[in-house]
Amino acid sequence: MSQTNILLETGTNELEIVEFYVNQDGYEAHYGLNVAKVVEIARRQAVTSMPEMRHKALLGAFPHRNGRIVPLIDMAMFLGSDPILNEDAKVIVTEFNTVCTGFLVTGVNRIYRLSWTDVEAPGNFLQNMSQSSVTGVVRLEERVIFLLDLEAIVAELHPSMAISFDGLGEKAPSTKAYDILHVDDSRSIRSLVLDLLTREGHFNVEQRVNGQEAWDYLRQLRQRSEAEQRPITDYLQGIITDIEMPSMDGLALCKHVKEDPVLKVLPVAIFSSMINDSLSRKCATVGSDAQFTKPDLTGLSLKMRDLIQSSGA
Repeated sequence: MSQTNILLETGTNELEIVEFYVNQDGYEAHYGLNVAKVVEIARRQAVTSMPEMRHKALLGAFPHRNGRIVPLIDMAMFLGSDPILNEDAKVIVTEFNTVCTGFLVTGVNRIYRLSWTDVEAPGNFLQNMSQSSVTGVVRLEERVIFLLDLEAIVAELHPSMAISFDGLGEKAPSTKAYDILHVDDSRSIRSLVLDLLTREGHFNVEQRVNGQEAWDYLRQLRQRSEAEQRPITDYLQGIITDIEMPSMDGLALCKHVKEDPVLKVLPVAIFSSMINDSLSRKCATVGSDAQFTKPDLTGLSLKMRDLIQSSGA
């Protein structure tokens, strides 16, 4: 079964998830992945052991298309259960952060088309219990589907694939500190970006966990700017947003900003693990000013400063 590539209208706050299940100690747990990250759904693959496999759930690697070597993760073992042994088990091959990864699951059910408003943010209890590996909850009539933070899972199992940054510089004495809004539902990404941008001293960072919260904040800033008769850029100079988020995704947020007569002057950068040629076109369609891939964390500060300066915000 290959990726469906069903087209979604850009900026409508829709997504498609592929539902899969994992047998965990005698019961079926149901999870979901964004179809945009799925390259292929295939049969179980024979694997070769990899060096420095620090977690038992990392089974090894197998050859894939175009000469790629893809690591395979047993999702049942990652979730603390016995390994997946059924012969009809499936491998979901994904690509994000420019890395291909295979996830071994008990089975795959179907694809759902949803609105991000149908996705609930996980509460603190669920985030703590799942070690922040769950980013959203979808309630269906017959069951609940948990959306997984694949980046967090891969980073835990293979630290060399984790998003990180090195060599942060000192703030230049004459450098202006810009006020920016950063929007991401991943606790780990918010922490990394906040550390990077504030440590360098080039930015004052306000953060929100999804597009709806960010949009509410931006409307408050707009009301304040109108009441005080000052330009919106006196309060905020730029926005960095993820794409995948409960309630409202980053593409819908960007579209709202660029269609607003006051807020449209603010440069919006899409910062996502899913950036590829197709998604870059979608980002451009909703008016984003730049797109960055999440592994490019070290260059985010410099690129964001250039973007704000060139926009005149």
